[in-house]
Amino acid sequence: MQASFRPAPWVHRTNIYEVNLRQYTAEGTFEAFSRHLPRLKDMGVEVIWLMPVTPISVENRKGTLGSYYACSSYVQTNPEFGTLSQFKFLVQQIQELGMKVIIDWVANHTGWDHEWTERHPEFYHRNPDGSFRPPVENWEDVIHLNFGNPATRDAMVAAMRFWVEECGIDGFRCDMAMLVPVDFWAQARQQLDQLKELFWLGEFDQWGDEPYAHVFDVSYSWHWMHVSQEFFKQKGRLHQLDTALSGYAQKKPYPHMRSFFTSNHDENSWNGTEYEKYGPMALPLAVFSCTWNGIPLIYSGQEIPNHKRLLFFDKDEIKWDKEPALHSFYKTLLEFRKEHPAMAAADHHVIIWRLATTRQDDLFVFVRKSLKGQVIVILNFSEKKHSFHLTDQRVKGEWTDLFTNETREVTDSFHIKPWGYIILYK
Repeated sequence: MQASFRPAPWVHRTNIYEVNLRQYTAEGTFEAFSRHLPRLKDMGVEVIWLMPVTPISVENRKGTLGSYYACSSYVQTNPEFGTLSQFKFLVQQIQELGMKVIIDWVANHTGWDHEWTERHPEFYHRNPDGSFRPPVENWEDVIHLNFGNPATRDAMVAAMRFWVEECGIDGFRCDMAMLVPVDFWAQARQQLDQLKELFWLGEFDQWGDEPYAHVFDVSYSWHWMHVSQEFFKQKGRLHQLDTALSGYAQKKPYPHMRSFFTSNHDENSWNGTEYEKYGPMALPLAVFSCTWNGIPLIYSGQEIPNHKRLLFFDKDEIKWDKEPALHSFYKTLLEFRKEHPAMAAADHHVIIWRLATTRQDDLFVFVRKSLKGQVIVILNFSEKKHSFHLTDQRVKGEWTDLFTNETREVTDSFHIKPWGYIILYK
């Protein structure tokens, strides 16, 4: 493996907002979604991740509309969403608001009637009789591409280049990245990064797929997601969370980052909403995702908050409130993360440690410290209200409460409600 790629400087302070275009509006189009951009900008969103915008195969389609992830062309848009020119205009609108846009890229497989099946059947793995085959048993609506063929690799990079050169996108979220040879991603990045400074988000977990971290700027945190869900459902001990996080801290390379989240399109549709998975722990976990050493990811509708699973293969419109109840909650967190000097991810100038309190069993407390500021995050991962003191002598003086703007002495007695959260800074 060659030397690691390095993320652009802005990535260390960014956040990601995943857009399920089909379900986002009644129309399910680029144009209809664009009406939400001013609200998302105000909320502090920085990177718009659009689920695949490519057309969906008809053959072996699941449901009435099929899976976004079963494409029939890599260089066209789904007509349900709009034309290529309308997509380009959406990219322009996003960028004019100071945000960036990445698209979902599905390199491991295509739909059964992808244009390559006619023009380049040699791009695919095939059965002894020459027929196409799915990559795994239960993915019957897609067929497996062969990256052992250099021509497949070249065609894939060319298709990715199209979206950068023709549409001006700012990067890629690479679907099931760990199923594609890691050296292909290195090849793609070497070539495409020459066009512009791109953002690379890979769907893999550094916990088990560490080699891929040498290529991608940011990966998933599935291990943390599973550990935190088990912690909530089994009323576990905080050391389970500490063990997971310390394990991530030992992974290489630096400065690869992880994306922390409580929901995304797969989790919501197949495993449940964050409220099904975490119950009242969902909000303190959202605070964690925005304040720990990583990149926060928010899924469509979490700001409402959305309490329903969205259908995956059929239309299932998100029901928006005029003023989403958690808009200001996320706005406060995302803007604070952007502005405070101690909040940058994977920054050598920022140190993080767990902080001792008089309620060690239930309170997950940590400090972020840089040369120019400090932050204390207090999360009550229990159904009990607590009164407590901070007992670490390394934190002193006056602090400001992010959510109340009150000034607090670190020696004060603190009170926190069940599943509550407090952020102090100076």
